[in-house]
Parts: sequence; C-alpha cells; structure tokens
Amino acid sequence: MKPLRVTIWNEYLADRTKRTRAGKLYPGGMHEHLKQALAAPDLDIRTAWLGKDINHGLSDRVLKETDVLLWWGHGAHGMVRDKVADRVVARVHEGMGFIPLHSSHMAKPFRRLMGTPCTLRWRENDDKCVLWNVNPNHPITQGVPLHFALEKEEMYGERFDIPQPDELIFLSWFEGGNVFRGGCTFTRGAGRIFYFHPGHETHPSFHDENVLRVIGNAIRWAAPPEPRDFMPNAVMKPIIEK
Repeated sequence: MKPLRVTIWNEYLADRTKRTRAGKLYPGGMHEHLKQALAAPDLDIRTAWLGKDINHGLSDRVLKETDVLLWWGHGAHGMVRDKVADRVVARVHEGMGFIPLHSSHMAKPFRRLMGTPCTLRWRENDDKCVLWNVNPNHPITQGVPLHFALEKEEMYGERFDIPQPDELIFLSWFEGGNVFRGGCTFTRGAGRIFYFHPGHETHPSFHDENVLRVIGNAIRWAAPPEPRDFMPNAVMKPIIEK
C-alpha cells in the first residue's frame, strides 16, 4: 500500500528565528518539528510555509499530490492569498483531508469551509488545560487516555462560532473555568476535517506524546480512500444503453 501523502503547512513567522521563545521550542519551525515527530513508514511528509513562494508552497500540483493537509496559522491569516485558500477548499471537497491546528480556526480555508466567523473567547494566560476524550471509540482517540493535561496553553473558550460538528472528540477545560470544543470533526464534500486546538507557539504542546498521537491518528482517519484523485466536478461521459 502506498504511503499517505501529507503536507504540513506553517505560517513560519514567530518560529523562524531562535531568538524567539517559539524558535527555541521549535528550531527550524513547527512544520519541521511535526514532520520529524510524526515520521512513520506509512506517511510521506512534505512541508510548506507562507513565504515559500507565490503560492505559499501550495500549488495545484502540490495539493493534487496531498492526501492530508495540516495547517498551522496564527497572526498572518490575511496574508494568505485568496486563490490559494480557494484551492485548498476545492481540494477538501474533492476528498483531501484537512487538519487545522490551534489558531487555524481563523484561517481562510477553514472559515470558508465552515461558512461562519469561527470566532471564540481566548486568553493568553498560560492556563493549565485538560483535554477530555469524550469519544474513546473513535479512530482519532485510539491509544489516547480518557483525559490528559497540558500544563500551559492559550485558553480557547466557548462560544466557538462554528456549525454543529459531525462528532465531538475532545472537550477542553481550562483552569480559569472555561470549556471549549477542542477537537471536532466535519465533512465537506468528500473531504474529512478535524479541528484540534492545542499548539500555541510559545508552549511545548507539539512535544506532548498524546497531542502527537492524536494528530497522527487524525491523519490516518482523514485520508481519502482509493482512488485518491476523486474529482466531483469532472465532466462525466453519458451512459449509452445498448
């Protein structure tokens, strides 16, 4: 069986230099860290970022050769070209899996796929976060405990202005008292989407083994079945009855 073709996209601004807290946590960028941390024989992983080229590393060819796209963005959502965002949305409808992480709830592709503002309450206060696994039989939660803690994370809280998820996978609790639908799935066209909230750039969330296990499971869950080049808008030849 062919390896799943995974593209990890990162804004790559706060973590570009080692002089920043994010750069010290993720030398080479979060995309490279995730590429190494998620490496497995059944995954063929490439990376892309905002300033890689005019298409932010997400050309038509790259996206057509991507089974699952991970997306991390935070402060530069408006810098993503509309043409690229529309290209991602089209590929999700065609069957590509999409995993927006952390502040990617405000990314252009996610908001267009949701059709809502995707706003939420937030507090950057180093809150302790407990993620409750409320769907323990789901493929995304295999090998994940019924709850696990991140000692520091940016607080995201309700109300989270998204459509009703297909499935709630994680409910996040923060020590300030807030709760948040921190892991949920959606289907758009032929594509599967999993939003997962951990990953603030100044915290080591992407070093946590449970966070990494969830992301790895989500990649395999979101991957489209064969054939991979499903094209719902392709021109179909008429059926001729004999």
